[in-house]
Amino acid sequence: MIDTGRRILIGRVHGAFGVRGELKIESFSEPPQALLKYAPLILRDARGNERELEEVRGRVGAKGLVMSMPGIEDRDAAEALRGAELHVPRSVLPPPAPGEYYWIDLEGLEVVTVEGAVLGRVSHLFSTGVNDVLVVEGERERMIPFKEPDYVTSVDFDAGRITVDWDPDF
Repeated sequence: MIDTGRRILIGRVHGAFGVRGELKIESFSEPPQALLKYAPLILRDARGNERELEEVRGRVGAKGLVMSMPGIEDRDAAEALRGAELHVPRSVLPPPAPGEYYWIDLEGLEVVTVEGAVLGRVSHLFSTGVNDVLVVEGERERMIPFKEPDYVTSVDFDAGRITVDWDPDF
């Protein structure tokens, strides 16, 4: 049975590698081959069809992660999965280290200023390469650098709230 709880996008199929059904994978884990440690992986194709993958094999190639999975035996079958996503249930991930967060755990939290003004809820996050950015949806969209303690002063999962030192008019 496929886990329907919260999931994290951990990789994407970029196409076929060779003629034996291996796949080129863009891994969002660090290091990239850590993706291979998670089970089950949930493969979601472009049409939204899903299947659980309990046993995958892979290696790091010159241009990224190369993976094989049951049922994919030739280049055509592998190429048909181009664009498919690999998800992992949030429940199988280790707890984050102190001061670190999984983005999915921050999504949906209320964002308030240190003065108590409600700015909205975290829609999603993205990385600029320099720092991560909270996208907060409220009466308008705000982008707040996720930089502790400069802008993000606290994250309280029990209260479902992130407190920020941010001008509500900005």
